[in-house]
Amino acid sequence: MYDSFNRKINYLRISVTDRCNFRCVYCMPLEGLEWLPKTDILTYEEIAGVVRQLAPLGLRRLRITGGEPTIRPQLASLIAMLKAVPGVEDIALSTNGVKLPTLAAPLADAGLDRVNVSADSLRPERIRAIARRDLGFDPVGALRAASGAGLNPVKFNVVVMRGINDDEIADFARLTLDHAVHVRFIELMPVGEMAGLTWEHVVPSDEVLDRAAAAVGGVTPSDGPRIGNGPAKYYSAAGAPGTIGVITPMSHTYCGTCNRVRLTADGRLRTCLYGDHEVNLRDPLRAGTPLEPLFVTALANKPKEHNLLQMQVGGLKALSQVGG
Repeated sequence: MYDSFNRKINYLRISVTDRCNFRCVYCMPLEGLEWLPKTDILTYEEIAGVVRQLAPLGLRRLRITGGEPTIRPQLASLIAMLKAVPGVEDIALSTNGVKLPTLAAPLADAGLDRVNVSADSLRPERIRAIARRDLGFDPVGALRAASGAGLNPVKFNVVVMRGINDDEIADFARLTLDHAVHVRFIELMPVGEMAGLTWEHVVPSDEVLDRAAAAVGGVTPSDGPRIGNGPAKYYSAAGAPGTIGVITPMSHTYCGTCNRVRLTADGRLRTCLYGDHEVNLRDPLRAGTPLEPLFVTALANKPKEHNLLQMQVGGLKALSQVGG
């Protein structure tokens, strides 16, 4: 599967719910959003049906997202369905990690390969402040649960916000000296209703990397995790079991190597995170219409690059709507 710019598309991010048990300041308004009606949301069987139709076209890697995917009941059953689709090679999960202590093992047993954990602080009081919820989240506990279940490599996604959590760059970087965790620092993307966050809160990745490197005694470029589909550039300290990554949507765009499309919880294929091009797959799927022609047409219209720097975000009110 190639788009009109000869980018190979083999990666689908699947949102299974628009709801979340957190209200992170950069991701969702405090009061939440107007939730999708249950009848609009794809069933697990329908999600698996979409993947079964796209896998023969070259789809190989899947990521389950939300909202927060682990709050949708019986998520392991979906993982098992997707793992059984011929051609699917890798299934990952993006989660806030709250439920990993109880769900990591059953998800791994169902066929989940690995996890990304959103961890914007290591300090309990700051976790509560950023998430605007007190659910007892422990990032290191989530790491241990995931790793103990064999969901490796484990990645931490840290959205860096100046004056809010950027003083923890060094603490996160030092985790890689003792743990086989891949800490990825993500530039803040000012999208939607973000509790007063602005461009002034963006910390460029070059600055982040300099501060992280200083904390661990210097870094050199690394191949990063053995398995991965994302745009992070990885570095490591000498002898460290983990790596430090930077994801740079603001300072160094990576659209030229984009290999992904997104399926929203209500069955819309979104070809660019910040684009306004979407294709309704739910209604044709429910009508029994083959999806291949729709998918081919959608890829032909996938934009060359996002327009985030021009503050065009494709109608998104919050990142939680598409799972990042």
